[in-house]
Amino acid sequence: MIRRFADWLVFSVFGLTPGTPLGEALDFFVYDTLKITLLLFLISTVMGTINAYFPIERLRRYLSSRRLYGIEYFLAAVFGAVTPFCSCSSIPLFIGFVKGGIPLGVTFSFLIASPLINEVAVAMFAGSFGWRVTVLYIASGIAMGMLGGWLLGKMRLEKLLTPWVRQIQAQSEAESTRWQAEGLPFAARLPTILRDARDIVRGVFLYIVVGIAIGAGIHGYVPDEFFARWMGHDNPYAVPLSVLLAVPMYANAAGIVPVVQVFVAKGIPLGTALAFMMAVVGLSLPEATLLKKVMTWKLIGIFFGTTAVIIILSGYLFNRIL
Repeated sequence: MIRRFADWLVFSVFGLTPGTPLGEALDFFVYDTLKITLLLFLISTVMGTINAYFPIERLRRYLSSRRLYGIEYFLAAVFGAVTPFCSCSSIPLFIGFVKGGIPLGVTFSFLIASPLINEVAVAMFAGSFGWRVTVLYIASGIAMGMLGGWLLGKMRLEKLLTPWVRQIQAQSEAESTRWQAEGLPFAARLPTILRDARDIVRGVFLYIVVGIAIGAGIHGYVPDEFFARWMGHDNPYAVPLSVLLAVPMYANAAGIVPVVQVFVAKGIPLGTALAFMMAVVGLSLPEATLLKKVMTWKLIGIFFGTTAVIIILSGYLFNRIL
């Protein structure tokens, strides 16, 4: 429904032509802005409802005090893999996890794995590269989420969350404690839940618009050939360079698979192309812009740097074994 509305608004009302840079960029902007704003409101409402009936501190204590031997990172990465979100769409759920008291390392496992894998990309990969490459792609995406989340969790980075996030965490805990003590019915709690969800959307909306505008411009105006030129066999630094070149891009996994096919057809090693794809969907300037409301620049840099190193190492590994 959102896709049809965006297409109708851009191509019928505004009269732009499909396939042109301006038309594709504006269509991308309208669709992703509406989708992510609605997604953020719905997820914030759901997480607010869960917080109203589930003691947050109990969940935090359980995940922090029990030795789960990495199962929590695996479950978060698998959940990220089965949710059909791009990097920017994953951020509303990331905010919900943080608000709900989930440890930061576990939420990073979700944030890393979620954009890397989705069912459409898996089907396209299987048809283009066969099941061996597809299974490796799925396993590597989950492994990256687990490893990245574990490493970031060990760094104790909670202090680098923004005051805005810590404020909604404290507010959520206070509301949950009060509701548990008073035993209020859901109908009495709903107005507060909806108000909190609205306030979260209002606080993040400017970052959504700016981030999606950056992604839309890149989506509409930057040609694939610009990147392919630097990623060939003869460049020993092709893998890290491909990751660096991918950061300004913005697309979901399904949207970038055809680009990977073009790169491989032009002779670019599959591992290098995969590293480019994972960096496009897992690291992007629009994602950094949205995350700025949630994290300090230092935390964004640590998150991007850790994820980039893991992607680069995986790219070299894929080039060796594929």
